[in-house]
Amino acid sequence: MASLKELCEGLPLDPLPPRRTREPGIPHAPVRSHGLSEEQQQLALENALRYFPEELHSILVTEFAEELREYGHIYMYRFSPTMEIRAYPIDEYPAKLRQAAAIMHMIMNNLDPRVAQFPQELVTYGGNGQVFSNWAQFRLVMGYLAEMTEEQTLAMYSGHPMGLFPSTPSSPRVIITNGMVIPNYSSRDMYEKLFALGTTMYGQMTAGSYCYIGPQGIVHGTTITVMNAARKHIGSSDLKGKVFVTSGLGGMSGAQAKASTICGCVGVIAEVSSEAIQKRHKQGWLDEVTDDLEECIKLIRSGRLQLKTSSIGYHGNVVLLWERIVEEYEKTGDLLVDMGSDQTSCHNPYQGGYYPAQLSYEEGRELMHSDPLKFKNLVQESLQRQVNAINKLACAGMYFWDYGNAFLLEASRAGADVGRQDSASGTFFRYPSYVQDIMGDIFSLGFGPFRWVCTSADPNDLVTTDDIATSVLEDVIKEGVPESVKLQYEDNIRWIRGAGQNQLVVGSQARILYSDQRGRIAIATAFNKAVGEKILKGPVVISRDHHDVSGTDSPFRETSNIYDGSAFCADMAVQNVIGDAFRGATWVALHNGGGVGWGEVMNGGFGLVLDGSNDAGERAKRMLAWDVSNGVARRCWAGNSKAKETICRAMGENSLLRVTLPHNVKNRDLLKISQ
Repeated sequence: MASLKELCEGLPLDPLPPRRTREPGIPHAPVRSHGLSEEQQQLALENALRYFPEELHSILVTEFAEELREYGHIYMYRFSPTMEIRAYPIDEYPAKLRQAAAIMHMIMNNLDPRVAQFPQELVTYGGNGQVFSNWAQFRLVMGYLAEMTEEQTLAMYSGHPMGLFPSTPSSPRVIITNGMVIPNYSSRDMYEKLFALGTTMYGQMTAGSYCYIGPQGIVHGTTITVMNAARKHIGSSDLKGKVFVTSGLGGMSGAQAKASTICGCVGVIAEVSSEAIQKRHKQGWLDEVTDDLEECIKLIRSGRLQLKTSSIGYHGNVVLLWERIVEEYEKTGDLLVDMGSDQTSCHNPYQGGYYPAQLSYEEGRELMHSDPLKFKNLVQESLQRQVNAINKLACAGMYFWDYGNAFLLEASRAGADVGRQDSASGTFFRYPSYVQDIMGDIFSLGFGPFRWVCTSADPNDLVTTDDIATSVLEDVIKEGVPESVKLQYEDNIRWIRGAGQNQLVVGSQARILYSDQRGRIAIATAFNKAVGEKILKGPVVISRDHHDVSGTDSPFRETSNIYDGSAFCADMAVQNVIGDAFRGATWVALHNGGGVGWGEVMNGGFGLVLDGSNDAGERAKRMLAWDVSNGVARRCWAGNSKAKETICRAMGENSLLRVTLPHNVKNRDLLKISQ
């Protein structure tokens, strides 16, 4: 068993580690269809071999060629570590800088088999959200971080460590870009080729920026979404006996079962992978599991009648579940579902993100590689069937929303009846995006997914930070906030108080809540003080989901409620990363793709290490203020009234903040002059 010291010594070349292949008994990424020509395959091999001295090329070329042929990508399994990959306490990493050790902690968590969806393929979640493209990159990065000084910055090009470059102590320690492809070439087909060549990768949102904290993040977001959907469309926060049907129990979507029970409803989640459904059942996040449709219908009926709170995992295709629920409605008149959505990885529908109902899971995995065109046609037919069933139930009174996973987008491309309308102000579907209908105004208030990790890896530190965060938010409420803001604070205080009881930690000792600028700064400052006073045993890393106020430009999700025609522009996300970098972030990341898919979104994120120093506290104040206000200002300029109120309040609190405010047109008849 290797040690952390050995893991951080760079590539092991003398001697080479024994050859390894895919490990049995753990989930693996689907075989990819790269479509490379013979000449391009040779280039892929050449690109992989350049990580190693020439004398090793004849040894490695055969196995790399075999990986490319069998799996569609060169993962370099030989160099995957034999030691346990997890978030070790920060003091155990052989690094010169605490900041570098904290980044190591985050990387190791993203590849922890309890956290990662396909750990041996370096995929954290979403089916193809890579931390690195191959294991040589992982080894080199850990080596660079071990030797890094405060006058160096590591440049990461789509998983590849370009190297350590001279910088300053105030500079970010790591700058990450993923998938920065020239726009005209940012197609899915081109992505598959570029990934196979080893020249780019899909970092999703928080996988490729080392900030994923396991499914807890999406548990919170799903909980907030379902609660607000119920308030708005059912007229109550009491969800006893209400049924929420959805699909997906993988890396991100696995959180839906836990969120359902926290909300108090009957959650029914379909999943085709036995590995994924058993993983969530073993975690205790799924109460019941069945592969029998009739049994599933009985469990739903029982839950409704007994006003139960439960999570039911249906091991099967969600299309069959939706069609069976329609059949029951048409036969008995009973509408068994109150709310519905979908969280399959539909951003990647033809490479394992969505499985057609006409095939078993195993048949689908085989066909997507052996006959990609036939698989695509079956996926599109399945999407049409799913939408047809949803439409019938929605007409009967079920509330359905798009969860920003590109479900409606891909369904529209498949020819399904989703009522797509493209206008000058944006794209609209029969069913709204959850951002448009539920969460958009929350973003405009400046609230979004603020998260932190206790690098000591001590559960007691997490309990202490929970107490600190709760106390801080209660104090902010006492100081006075608008009623709309108070409601959000109260929801999140309730969340934090119940977080420990709900056993949400998978991997690192991490937590998430939704907060605005004022709350984030106050919490970060309190954490930093607690580190400095030794109340906490180690530094705290603060971060966020890129799915936030200003982190992401995504016309089919985060910015789907931007109606001034700029929804397809990405200035906000790029400005966000640049601004975070020079205001004090420890590392920043900019990605093409994430959430709704490659070429559909630009998003950025950050990590900041709170080490108890005055410098860290000042960095947090500067950076968090920009990180939130950037997005609120953009939403204000686009015409959102709540964003205008929020940014005006921020300007009143800081005389250095001056934002261009819109003069909205009240007499819209004036606009008809051009006709």
